[in-house]
Amino acid sequence: MRFRGRAKARSRRDTANAPHPAPEPAGPAPALVIDALGRKCPIPIILLAERIREIPVGQVVAVLADDVAARTDVPAWCRMKSQDFVREETLHHPQAPADAPPRGWAFHIRRTY
Repeated sequence: MRFRGRAKARSRRDTANAPHPAPEPAGPAPALVIDALGRKCPIPIILLAERIREIPVGQVVAVLADDVAARTDVPAWCRMKSQDFVREETLHHPQAPADAPPRGWAFHIRRTY
């Protein structure tokens, strides 16, 4: 049943050719990004500990790292230092195929004090 004023439904062909919207970020944009790609742990943690004071309390810092140890070390550091671990995002190469391995991770931490 069709109602007046409603737009005609798109066909599958129309939706297949329609541009896909860009993915929206999962949270607030970081006030500071620390690039630790290519650096082994504990360097990402050391950089985070040194630079988190550069942002105001309540803001988010993102640490980019590709060492798998950072996936456990960053959340553990947040618990130990009473900082908020917000989320982990997987980073992919912009031109890599969808099944390519990740380039690293972005760890988002909110400064609490």
